[in-house]
Amino acid sequence: MKHFLSLVLIAIILTSCQNKNDNLFITGDIDGLKKGTLYLQKIGDSSLVTVDSIQISGSSEFVFNTYIEEPQIMFIELERYNGEDYAELIRFFAEPGELALTTSLKNYGMDLEIVSDFENQKKLEEYNEVVKRFNDQRLGLVEANFKASKAQNELKLDSLNKRFNSILKRKYLYTVNFALNNKNLEVSPYVILSEAFDAKIKYLDTIYNALDRPIQKSLYGKQLKELIEDRKRNDEETVKTEVIDKVSKEQ
Repeated sequence: MKHFLSLVLIAIILTSCQNKNDNLFITGDIDGLKKGTLYLQKIGDSSLVTVDSIQISGSSEFVFNTYIEEPQIMFIELERYNGEDYAELIRFFAEPGELALTTSLKNYGMDLEIVSDFENQKKLEEYNEVVKRFNDQRLGLVEANFKASKAQNELKLDSLNKRFNSILKRKYLYTVNFALNNKNLEVSPYVILSEAFDAKIKYLDTIYNALDRPIQKSLYGKQLKELIEDRKRNDEETVKTEVIDKVSKEQ
């Protein structure tokens, strides 16, 4: 893998390419890439929206300059010259400022290295590292579960299910604690929305109310509030339906 672009080269590129309104500057290198198209994307109402694109021909280095209103998750998708997409997307927590990344064509997005001063990105990497261990533990139980199911070993299956639920519970608790410990960052409501959206409403409420005021008003803070309100409405409708059914049966 090539080294990161030198600071001097980055400065030259940014100065020559940036728009006066741009506030996010991304430089990168995809080792082994000779031809293809890169798409800088963000999450829209229901799908990914392309913000910018770059045709790669010959050089594996690229630059994206754009404007974002607030910190948010963004993606870089690679489309190969033959029109096929790579399964992996590069995901990062963007903020106004500069970010440099490297990966390779062979392991696109999997051997990713990111250098930035973005606090949300640093915390997201810290979170992902811990959650990966939980996910690996759960995957390790899949094969054992398959064997126990094939052997119709109910006792083993029950034990595996308890271990599976224990790992899931620990992951939820870690996510909740992570969000509470980072209540001053946008990554806090984001991890709840992406990893613990189905947690008990009392936990979601506790997290939202603990968020710093600016984070409550952020993109993911607003989405967390909407999620809580939707969950509460659904719970109320469920209770009403159950009461109506009970009354109907008694008549």
